[in-house]
Amino acid sequence: MATEDVDPRFTDLDAWPFPSAIEAMWDGQMAAVAAVRPALPLIAAAAEAGAEQLRSGGRIVYVGAGTSGRVAVQDGTELPPTFDWPRERLIYVLAGGDKAMLASVEGAEDDAVDAVHRMEAAHIAANDVVIGVAASGTTPFTVAALDFATRAGALTIGISNNAGAPLLAAARHPLLVETGSELIAGSTRMKAGTTQKIVLNLISTGMMLRLGKVYRGMMVNMHASNLKLRKRASQMVARIAGCDVDEAAKALEEADWDIKSATLLVLGFGKGDAQALLERAGGNLRNALADAAVEGS
Repeated sequence: MATEDVDPRFTDLDAWPFPSAIEAMWDGQMAAVAAVRPALPLIAAAAEAGAEQLRSGGRIVYVGAGTSGRVAVQDGTELPPTFDWPRERLIYVLAGGDKAMLASVEGAEDDAVDAVHRMEAAHIAANDVVIGVAASGTTPFTVAALDFATRAGALTIGISNNAGAPLLAAARHPLLVETGSELIAGSTRMKAGTTQKIVLNLISTGMMLRLGKVYRGMMVNMHASNLKLRKRASQMVARIAGCDVDEAAKALEEADWDIKSATLLVLGFGKGDAQALLERAGGNLRNALADAAVEGS
């Protein structure tokens, strides 16, 4: 069954005892989570390929309409604070523009011409990673944008919940997560939306992992922008470098709250040497520490 189909099991959902209706919705969410598993090998391949593109200076471009577009934007906006991903390397191509984040813009999802104009304005290039999301996989705006990006040579990832969707055909990396019909027919903010959030999380976090922005399960590229995050940063440095929190905080202040540089400072490197070591390692702390061990042996 497709996302728009009516499931006969739930035709009288509104007349069910309310706790039973809530339980049915919960069951649907659990089924949505399970539906992602068969796609994991393809998700891993897409994230791996995406990270390779980003190493050469590419941008992450999110494309979508309605619920799918808003879920995509949510994923992207978390990348700068979590991984210190540059905001100038994030692009959102949302049907209806920025105002569609807060309200439905009728007809915008059907405007394939606008999608192409928006992609042209974004100057989509071969090293960009373009992620298009549409539950039905037929949304004209999203399909046209992804098709344009593919023809421009970009690495394109299409996420859909319906087999045989045009969006999947337009993508270099098609990701199908079949969730079937919704409890409320066509309400793709439910099962389909849940899978989209999961898949986007896996792709973006996977790319950041491969880019060396995670070390020993910690967000070592985190932007320590407030007291809570500065405390967390101090705890990270203390854990990695084997020092107390006060020493870690002092090193972080000296390193302008850069966790990786501060770690190397605690380990005895000067500020310039720490920076050079990280630059040679491509910003990867694990590789920098390995290089430092070789140099010190």
